[in-house]
Formats: sequence, structure tokens, C-alpha cells
Amino acid sequence: MPHAAGRKPAQEIIAAETNETNCLNTLQLGKLEQSYREWVNSAQRSDVLLSRKRILMIFLLIRYTGARLNEVLELNPSQDMDFSRHVVSFGKTGTGKDHRIREVQISEALSSEISQLLSDPLLQSSQSRWFQVDPGHIRRKFYERAASCGFSPALGAPDAIRRSRGAELLQNNVPLQVVQRMLGHSTPNLTASYVAFSDEELQQASRFFIEKESLRKTSARNIFFGKIRMIQTGDIQSKIVMLTITGTAVTAVITNDSLARLDLGIGSLITAEVKAPWVMLQKDSDEPDCTAENRFHGTISRMTRGEIMTEYTVRLADGTEMCSVVTRESGKRLGLRKGEPVWVVFNCFSVVLHRE
Repeated sequence: MPHAAGRKPAQEIIAAETNETNCLNTLQLGKLEQSYREWVNSAQRSDVLLSRKRILMIFLLIRYTGARLNEVLELNPSQDMDFSRHVVSFGKTGTGKDHRIREVQISEALSSEISQLLSDPLLQSSQSRWFQVDPGHIRRKFYERAASCGFSPALGAPDAIRRSRGAELLQNNVPLQVVQRMLGHSTPNLTASYVAFSDEELQQASRFFIEKESLRKTSARNIFFGKIRMIQTGDIQSKIVMLTITGTAVTAVITNDSLARLDLGIGSLITAEVKAPWVMLQKDSDEPDCTAENRFHGTISRMTRGEIMTEYTVRLADGTEMCSVVTRESGKRLGLRKGEPVWVVFNCFSVVLHRE
């Protein structure tokens, strides 16, 4: 369906790919964050140190929540930050018919860092005004930090950091609906899904991806988050069909013992992992006629060549990116090239399920 005049589709609102013209990539964001921390540590006076810590916290909140500068400056830490749940609530001071409070998940590490900072005795009497800083002053400091890293000052602006965060999340395979919810865009109807995801389930999805990003708990490159739609139980094994937030159906087969141990049922929220070597690529124009239950069409978006193996990143129609590792010889034989359509194929026994 065409979008209304004057409105852009969500993929255009949230930058789907980082590039040097409009936002920073993950490595550049890391370099910028390190610049802020070194700047704070170089302060010689206590009042300067306190001021710089305030700027750092504002940067970190925008960098990891994707919030707007004005949203961060309106925060009252004692009321808007839940350090036990690692959640920041934006919009509590807003008004209007369509106004909504937005809870955004942050990592346990960032939550702990902010909590420790706010426990400083010098801040106890002014916590409610901690983020009440002149926006112009904030922007100037953001520009200075970007320039110190050799970036264009415009790429260090609060809105550019927010845009970079959105692109980073999408590139980490966080579902578009979860990214929109975090950044405060209106969430589209899940028309591709057979089941609905509640606000609490979307929040749980957000929590899963943020902690995965923070802890890097798995080596698996291909990770899906979703809800069980169907369970077909046999005498030894069970077939599980999960539906992701973007409407993609992923099929797995596990033992009945695992089904009972994980206490899985219809509607259970789970994650599915598929290691890159288990993902096969086929260049057929039509859907492959094979026994693999999971077959998705996409386009090769990136290639990383090694001496023996080549890593291919394929962007599926729903924006999800999948990684496959094949020998250079096989890639050459199939004629796999960046920008070309391919089928991503993996069987149900390659899928490992986790109960969150």
C-alpha cells in the first residue's frame, strides 16, 4: 500500500544502513564514546569533572536509547529511571491527547554506571535538576567531541547519534517494530503476523536484544526472537514453528525431553539460533525444491572474503540480515555477488531454541 503523501516509510525514517554521510557506524560510535570518557578523566577540578560527567551521561543515554535531546533533558532520575529493571521512562512530563510514556530498556552495565554516578553526595541535592542543561551548550560539546575524533561535527550532533543508534539496532537484527518502539516512532500493525505481540512482549524483546548486545553471550550470528505458533509432537521429537515479530516463520525440531525441560507451549516467547556454517545459499530464481524447512529469499548485502571461506550477509525482505559462511570455491561456482538475489536455506535440525 502506498504511504500517505509527505510521509516516509519506517525504513527511511530510521536509517537502515550506516554510512559516512548521515550517521556513524558501531566502531565510530565506540571511538566517540571513548573520547567522552577520556575527556571526563582529564578534568582537573571537581566542578569541571561534575559538568563533564553530566555531558557524558546525556551522550550515553542518547547513544544507547536513541532518545531525542529534549527527552533526555526532561528526565528526573529519581522518578524516570528504574535501576532494578534497567529501564528509562521518557515522556512523563508530556501532555496532549496522543501523549504516551515510553519505556526504553538499557543494559545492566549502563544502568549500574548511571546509578553509581547519581549516588555521588555532590548530586544528592540536585538530582531532580541533573539534566537541566542549556541545549546549546550540549550541542557545542557534542560537536567538539566529534571533531576531536576526526569526524564531521554534524555527525556528533544529538539527532545524528539518535539516527546512528537506530541504524545500529537494525543492523544487529533488532526487529523494526522494536526499534520504532525504542525510538518513539509509531509502531506499524503486525499485518504479516498470525499472532499479536503485546507491549510487554515487545519490551521483553527489547530487553533480550539489549542484553545480547551488551554481553555478547553467543557466537551464533543468526538469532531470531518470537512466539511459538504451533507444536506438533511425535513419539521422540517435536516440530516447533515460531513466528518472529516481523512475521517470519522459523521451523525447528527438538526432542520431546527438551520440549518438556524448556516448558514450551503455544505463545511461549523464545529465541532461535542458527550458526552461519549451517546456512546454505542457493541462486535459483524459484523457491528451492529441497527438504530444508526454512527457505527465505533475500539479497546479498555484504561479502567478506578470506583465504578459504567467504562470509555472506543476506538481507531478507523483512529487513532481517542472515549470515552464511561458504568456501570461496563454492561461492565462485555459484557466482555469488553483492547485490544479487539468493535463497537462504537451513533445515529444522540446525535451529537451537532458548527459552527467555
